[in-house]
Parts: sequence; structure tokens; C-alpha cells
Amino acid sequence: MSRDLSRRDLCVSLIAGGLAAAGAPQASAHDARPPASTGDEGTSDKVIALLMFPELTLLDLVGPLQVLKGLPAPFRTIVVGERAEPMATDTGLALTPEKLLEEVPRPFVVIVPGGPGSVASMGNEAIQAYLRAVAPTAEVVGSVCTGALVLAATGLLEGRRATTHWAYAAELQKLGARYVRARFVEDGKFMTGGGVSAGIDMAIALVARLTDRATAERIQLGIEYDPRPPFGGIDWSRVGEEESARQRQGGTGRRLKEAPRLLVRRPDLLKRLGLGPQ
Repeated sequence: MSRDLSRRDLCVSLIAGGLAAAGAPQASAHDARPPASTGDEGTSDKVIALLMFPELTLLDLVGPLQVLKGLPAPFRTIVVGERAEPMATDTGLALTPEKLLEEVPRPFVVIVPGGPGSVASMGNEAIQAYLRAVAPTAEVVGSVCTGALVLAATGLLEGRRATTHWAYAAELQKLGARYVRARFVEDGKFMTGGGVSAGIDMAIALVARLTDRATAERIQLGIEYDPRPPFGGIDWSRVGEEESARQRQGGTGRRLKEAPRLLVRRPDLLKRLGLGPQ
């Protein structure tokens, strides 16, 4: 059997399995938590899968990765992707996923980073099918920055409290989530982090959730995460439309301008975002 056929069959079974596990999502998504997965490949490992795709923001991925790699057994943190080949990040540095999506069908935790590539990932059938399939059995489903838009495109954040990079709050709300400006937000099994560096905060909180505060504090000390910005914290009262427009000139904002092409197979998303035929 060819690899393409195997992957196509797997996607179909993942979708079917995810829908079956979810049951009637509108009635139960907020109230019931399915049994947690024990990991992948039939092992007892509790696998934490960080999703990789082209043009992701590097720190969205490696910030949480650095934190979560410090978890003791039985936790195992890996990077997964649609293809086992180098993918360019928004810095130009290329990284290669450790495993394919189909090799990790039941992650204990799945986290979606953001970046310019998040727009294409909103319309990527393999990524969208994977997230819908693994969410029902995952203990935690998370995102960093505009990775929340990728999650929202699956319908998983509909009606939920969530956060993303502040410049893309409007898009998150158009996709059905209730935006909260915060470093990270928890709503049931869902954890969403704000822009870029907030993924480190979310990951430390996730460590405490999965283990205990002492473990989280040891990891925080190990990476010496004690941020003290040279010019203090962000004064949000000074952040307005002008700065928002400047932020959206590049990165995800640049790719959103190409959404009619990138999301051509998702007219539903284009309509909700106000970028398609009305």
C-alpha cells in the first residue's frame, strides 16, 4: 500500500473516529470530557504534540517546546507535521517535524503555534481533520498566538473564551470565540496563549496543570524565565488603531490579504471573516 493511500485512509478514519467520539458536539462539547489518551504507538507515554506547519512563528513553537521538554516521564514532547521534510519558519530557519500526524493519532496534549502560516493552515484539510479527530480524546488542546485561528477554523473554539495575538482579536471573534486579552486563557480542556512570548507562560501553567506547581517552578528556574522588559510592561492604553494597522502589515496580516486564495476550499471561513462573497 502506498504512503499516499495510507495517509488518505488514515485521514478518513481520523475524521470518522473524531466525529464518533464527539457525539453531538453542540450538546456536549462544554460539559463532557472524554477519557484521556495514554499516548501514541500503543505506549504508556503521555505524548504532548506540538503541531508544525510552514511559516509558523519560531518562538510560538520553541518557547513551549523548551518548557515542556522538561516534563518528567511519562510525558514525552514531540513536534508533529503533515510532512517529514524541512519547513521554513517566519525567521527563515527551517525545521523538520519529528513525526507525521498519522504517527501520533491520540496525543495526550496537542498545541498549535501561530504565525503567517496559520492562515493557510486554517484551510489545510490534513491539519483541520487531525485537530478535529484528536481533540475529543486529548486532555488539553492548546494554541499560541494566531494558532488560535487554526483551532477556531475547526469549530472547536465556538462560544469559548480564548485569546490570540491582540492584533487579530477581531478575526478570532468572527470565527466564534470570545476574545479575552490575557497572557493565556483556560476554558475547560482548551488553553490559548496570547502573542508569541505568551506561549512560555501558557506552557509553564500547563506543566503545573499536568503535574504540580513545584515541577512548574523547577522548569521555570531551569530556563531562568524571569522576564523584566527593559522598558517595562506594555501600556495597552497607548495601543490603538495605528499600531494595530502597523502590526498587520506583515506576518499573519499579510497572509490574511491572500485569504481568498489560501482559503478557497473554505468559503465558510471567508464568509465569517468578511473576505468572501456576502
